[in-house]
This record gives sequence, C-alpha cells and structure tokens, in this order.
Amino acid sequence: MRVLWLQSGGCGGCTQSLLCHESRPLFDELRDAGIEFVWHPALSLESGAEALQLLDDCAEGHVAFDVLCVEGAMLRGPNGSGKFHLMAGSGKPLTEWVERLAKQAQWVFAIGSCTAYGGFSANTPGNPLEACGLQFDTDEPGGLLGEGFRSAAGLPVVNIAGCPVHPGWIVDTLEKLAIEGLAASDLDALGRPLLYAEQLVHHACARNEYYEFKASAKKHSDLGCLMENLGCKGTQAHADCNLRLWNGAGSCLKGGFACIACTEPGFEAPGHAFQETPKVAGIPIGLPTDMPKAWFVALAALSKSATPKRVRENAGGDHLIVRPALKKIGK
Repeated sequence: MRVLWLQSGGCGGCTQSLLCHESRPLFDELRDAGIEFVWHPALSLESGAEALQLLDDCAEGHVAFDVLCVEGAMLRGPNGSGKFHLMAGSGKPLTEWVERLAKQAQWVFAIGSCTAYGGFSANTPGNPLEACGLQFDTDEPGGLLGEGFRSAAGLPVVNIAGCPVHPGWIVDTLEKLAIEGLAASDLDALGRPLLYAEQLVHHACARNEYYEFKASAKKHSDLGCLMENLGCKGTQAHADCNLRLWNGAGSCLKGGFACIACTEPGFEAPGHAFQETPKVAGIPIGLPTDMPKAWFVALAALSKSATPKRVRENAGGDHLIVRPALKKIGK
C-alpha cells in the first residue's frame, strides 16, 4: 500500500508525533505491513523539481498511490484563491494540489485536527486565511473537498483527529486498511476511526476515583479530579489516551494537565481559558457525555457526601497523604 503525504497549514507536529511511534521502529512496522511512502516532505529524499515532478505524475495518474495523507489546515484565502499557500516552486495553491491528488487516491486521510476540522488556523478572529478542513469546517460538513466527496474506494475523508495525533492512531489505521480493509462502519459520525474514537479520554484515567466521589483539585499540583475546577474535558473527548499511552508511558492527565478535547471540532476556541471550568449556578457547563444535568447534580451531591476521608484529603495534595487502609481479603 503506497502512501503520499502532504503538509499544509500547520506546525508539522503530527509528523513529529508519528516519528515517536512505539514499540517497534516505525519504518520496520510499516514495511512488515506492506506499507511504503511514495513521498513525504520530511522523510523522502526527493525535493525541488524532482519532488514536484513526482507529485504531478501522481496527480495525472502516471504514478500509482493508494492513500493521500494531508497534514495541516486547508488555506483557501484570499477570496477563495488559495494563494496564501502556494506549493513551493509550482506557483499553484496547495489546495489545488490536494484536490487533484484526492481524485486519484483510493483513500484520503486527514492527519490531525487542523486537517480534519480547520484547527487553530480556522479559529483566528474572522478567519482571514479562510482555513478549513478537508471535509469539515469546524463541525459543519463541507470543507475543501465538500460534504459529498468520496474517494475512489467509496469512503469519505478519514479524520484521524488530534493535536497532535497519537502515532498509534495513524499506524493502526494504515495497518487496518492494508490488512483488513476499512469500511464506513469503522468510522464515527465525524469520520474518526473507531479504533480510538469509540473510547473516551476518561476511560482508564488515573484520577477516576476522585471523579467518582467528586473530590476535585483546586490547583494544578493537586491529585484530585480536574473536571470541576480546572477545565478537564476527558469525559467528553473521544480518544483512548489513557488506554494507549503516549511514548509508552504518559498522557496529558498523567502529566497533571487537563484534557482539552483536542480530538473534537472547535477544541481550540472553547470561549474560556483551557484550564478553567465555566459554571452556571455552580454546575459545570460541559457535563460528561450522555449524562443529563439533573442526574449529574444528584449524583455529585450524593458522591460528595459519601467521599472517604482518604480520597478527600488526597485530592487536595500533591502527593498521597492518606494511604489505602489494610484489610484482609474476603472480610
């Protein structure tokens, strides 16, 4: 399976993340799955006129490839011309290159939330760059390729969203495609692969006991749950970050940082500071997925009244103050 990779309006962080793939060396694993790069701007030897000729041959159908991966937002400005972002040496907008290559691809992958939904570039005041995703403009269908776009294999754009994406999300999706195939039923309503998007960041969070008893952190060094006061959206964000650890060891929450829901459309413009929790009458605005407000209020009150002393005291410290009690099993 041959992969062609382009970089558009972004920071290149998803490529950097991909290079941190574990536990096997990235290229060994891809090679064993029958996956190779036709071209990648950061990894391939071809550059300049040689790279442009290769891309043109791909766009004209003279060089076969299977998957078009695009990283970074689509910059359509000014006035829809795309001239804010020209492919170096070609004089043509990158958006034009993407449209041409997408017509030849069997599958099109949006790598990262910028490419999926527009990301930070689309949420600057007034969006002067006219930035968008490949098939979404924030959470609205459309984007550069349009809501009705289907690749040659019949699928919409596969949105491997995240900022940056976990390397495993990219590699596993490519390997699933190469070995088993990929169907519309493998994607959620926003085009994200279910292999990571059917989970919530909340799952396997090390702070779940504090969440259950609503024993909340009040400052960033505290061990308690970060949802009530410090902006954590792990109960709303679709990703497996605490099940599939980053670099084999960590996640945002394990590092003491609130989940900012970077796999969701519009995460970059929440309307408040990332690590603050907006509230109305003391109730967080962003409640857990699928939980009615009345249930949350009732359960939160009950949970707080039943909070063990150990959990309550540990929640407000930067280390364990009270250890779990010793008790013989079965008694």
